[in-house]
Amino acid sequence: MLYPAELRYSKSHEWVKVEDGVTVVGISDFAQNALGDVVFVNLPAEGDSVTAGDAFGDVESVKAVSDLVSPVTGTVCAVNEDLLDAPETLNSDPYGAWIIKVETVEGSEELLDAAAYEAFCSEEG
Repeated sequence: MLYPAELRYSKSHEWVKVEDGVTVVGISDFAQNALGDVVFVNLPAEGDSVTAGDAFGDVESVKAVSDLVSPVTGTVCAVNEDLLDAPETLNSDPYGAWIIKVETVEGSEELLDAAAYEAFCSEEG
């Protein structure tokens, strides 16, 4: 499993990176591995509000449908629409395939650094 040190992680297995004041959200390598082959992604729309700890969409894999849980509270300013045509990108490049970008972030869940997230995953695994 990969746990890039420059990212922060939620206990619901989303990763977070802040770029130029915008929070980028995706799913971790642990999450995509647990899901199996991703076949569909249900995404919010630009302008939608997201709340830390609440679902903002879902990912369908050959195993199950799993909620995408927002690690932050704010407004969606961009959606990775490439995932609609190529959801499997979440499997092949989980840290390159962002899902949403959030601006006007007002709060977040307790986010873990890479070492703490790796320890959390080893307890779940």
